[in-house]
Amino acid sequence: HGEAALRYRPSPELLLALNMALHTGCPLLLTGEPGTGKTQAADFVSAYFGIPLFRFLVKSTSTAQDLKDEFDAVGYLHWAQSGRRDSNSRPPTGEEAELVRRGFLHKRALWQAYESEGDAVVLIDEIDKAPRDFPNDLLHELDQHSFPHPFAPGQMVKPKSGRPPIVIITSNEERRLPDAFLRRCIFHCIELDEALVRAAVRSMSGDDGAFPHLDAATLAAAQERFFDLRKLPELEKKPSTAELLTWLAILSALRCSAEDIRNCSLDE
Repeated sequence: HGEAALRYRPSPELLLALNMALHTGCPLLLTGEPGTGKTQAADFVSAYFGIPLFRFLVKSTSTAQDLKDEFDAVGYLHWAQSGRRDSNSRPPTGEEAELVRRGFLHKRALWQAYESEGDAVVLIDEIDKAPRDFPNDLLHELDQHSFPHPFAPGQMVKPKSGRPPIVIITSNEERRLPDAFLRRCIFHCIELDEALVRAAVRSMSGDDGAFPHLDAATLAAAQERFFDLRKLPELEKKPSTAELLTWLAILSALRCSAEDIRNCSLDE
């Protein structure tokens, strides 16, 4: 996985944005259509520096609290009800009760990153799926660099390393994010252009690459066909770089030639 991440080829503009985020400590917000390599940028940073990556996939029900922890209330209720049915048991009190509750507390990406001995990366993926208040609530959580332990009054959870994690946020631009949120992030849009596509293919090619049975002519023909497909006006969703790489792997497995690709109609 690390070798694959290091094959990722960020553009000079993306490298500049990454460096700005590292030096300022601001979250890096990456936008662009699906398949442009936004998530892979976080994998690249993790592999390049040799530091762990903790992922948080945003859902329509996500809250900023979910980035820190999740309490298994259903499991705790089931345990409590089972205990009450046992006549020989007594309900825990004080420190014992706290230990029991901690057992049903699951640490999530931000808390896990804080517990890392060194630097870490936190990926907050597809933030545009979140509820309206999530982006601004998220920045509040990230600005503090600490948060109170849910079951230990007065105890704060802080980064063990003394440094906050590197935060990378992705968006498919499915909806507009709040201006206050945008102002506090380093922003970069990854454009899916020919340079990006050809760099991605080069990084995955080679003697020991992902397409061992495709020669240079076949790779070139496949990329030209990919760009032709993206120009079709009737397509609701244009193919992305990720889909091209998958297609190339299939073409390699089938041992297709450049002639096979050129003789295949776009309508087929």
